[in-house]
Amino acid sequence: MWVVLSAPLYAGALSFSNRYRSPRNPERPLRKSTRLIVLHTTEAGARSSLNKLSERGEAHYCIDEKGVVYRIVDKDREAFHAGRSMWCGHEDCDNHSIGIEVVGHHDKPVTLAQLDAIRELVAELKKVYRLGDNQVVCHSHVAYGAPNKWHRHKHRGRKRCGMLFAMPSVRERLGLRSKPAYDPDVRARRLVVGDKELERILYGRVDTMAGRLGRNIASENRGWGMFFAKRPPERASEPEREDYYAKPKAAISASRPKPKPVLSAKPAPQGQSRPAAKSPPKAAVSREPKTLRELENRQAFSELGTIGAKKSPYAVAGALWNSAKVYYFTRGAVVRGDKMNPKRIPAGTRVFKRK
Repeated sequence: MWVVLSAPLYAGALSFSNRYRSPRNPERPLRKSTRLIVLHTTEAGARSSLNKLSERGEAHYCIDEKGVVYRIVDKDREAFHAGRSMWCGHEDCDNHSIGIEVVGHHDKPVTLAQLDAIRELVAELKKVYRLGDNQVVCHSHVAYGAPNKWHRHKHRGRKRCGMLFAMPSVRERLGLRSKPAYDPDVRARRLVVGDKELERILYGRVDTMAGRLGRNIASENRGWGMFFAKRPPERASEPEREDYYAKPKAAISASRPKPKPVLSAKPAPQGQSRPAAKSPPKAAVSREPKTLRELENRQAFSELGTIGAKKSPYAVAGALWNSAKVYYFTRGAVVRGDKMNPKRIPAGTRVFKRK
């Protein structure tokens, strides 16, 4: 019995889960070759990210804040994770790469549990596919943009996704002794540089993550413990999953000044009524919208217009068309601007902006 239970695990302490196995998995073709491991950041919380990745089959693995590795698509099949991409002249990196999504943001530290899980998973995949350290890249390494109003040529810099995994302190923690020294497609003049700051991070010595590797979060399910945990990690409450970088409650209460007592209003003169107190403004919606009804909430979002055959996203939303503040409603789904492929924005798409 114990042999059967331990079979899905590698020799290390990784915890695996098939809870978010993608329904797209059976229809995905087998990959003919594997040249790269591409590291991504979800730019959103675990629950919404795992649901989206599973529904669309957009990664092979996803690693949550506690270091649990979710299998999304079989590692020998294609997962649609890289989008418009190129590396060493080979376009469409989906057909020759493995995509690993890490719950977090490109410019913030991930947890130590995640770093340990990435290290073990990447080491295993490198052995299976005989890959070197330089073949472990970030999504920002391989993504590129098509010519548009701002760039006359195909250009590198379409995404900053996974950017922190190019920094020396993070790669050292992941057991990666080297990284690509230059952009092979820019050097070969297949692409031009569209984001100079990103280029310095990917190929220079810029390291904003030095000394910021995240907190050591004890995982509830590591090794054999995953079979005896009181609560599986994927069912943890949202605050415990999302707010790992917040200060401890004691520190917050100690540093926050006490609110001043509210003085009672002066009595109104005889014969006059006291004006009603104004109610405090409602808090703005902070979570990601998922439905058209949420986007139509005028207190939180404003509608900018509709994409047309001769009306581009830039014409509707301006320079913010591909930012995290803009949302597109198309084909029954809400897509954030920085995740929207401009070639996949059909006419009739409605555009909203967070206030």
